[in-house]
Amino acid sequence: MDHDKTGCQAPPEGPILCINNCGFFGSAATMNMCSKCHKDMMLKQEQAKLAASSIGNIMNSSSSSGNEPVVSANVNITVNTLEPKTTSEEPFLGSGLKENGEAKPKDGPKRCSSCNKRVGLTGFSCRCGNLFCAAHRYSDKHNCSFDYRSAERDAIAKANPVVKAEKLDKI
Repeated sequence: MDHDKTGCQAPPEGPILCINNCGFFGSAATMNMCSKCHKDMMLKQEQAKLAASSIGNIMNSSSSSGNEPVVSANVNITVNTLEPKTTSEEPFLGSGLKENGEAKPKDGPKRCSSCNKRVGLTGFSCRCGNLFCAAHRYSDKHNCSFDYRSAERDAIAKANPVVKAEKLDKI
């Protein structure tokens, strides 16, 4: 009633659904679309503008060569973008094949390098590069090939460089 006198429009009764029927709510600021649909639409428009300008640049650069006549025509380009689908129509890539068709090696269950016992997530990796169970995790239990003594000597030498002061001249 007051709105009729002042000329203002009343806000809509309820929330507005997206015009693309995606299930989300839209707003008047995004042309009655949800934010995702609006962003996708703006991206498609920018791609179409870039494609049209690049075709214009190609036509202008080829006409400046002057060797061959160029017939100009109106070109309408439609850019179709594919959106990722999460349906069962896509081929399942987890079946041991990579995208380029090569077979990837199958990773079996993680096992102890000494007793071949399954360790799963509780395995201990040693500095020698192998994986061990709880019983063989210490270096003396699995005949470790890693030289701890020289590794520690190198670490101490790097952490504590030799400091030599210049000799003072005596008076």
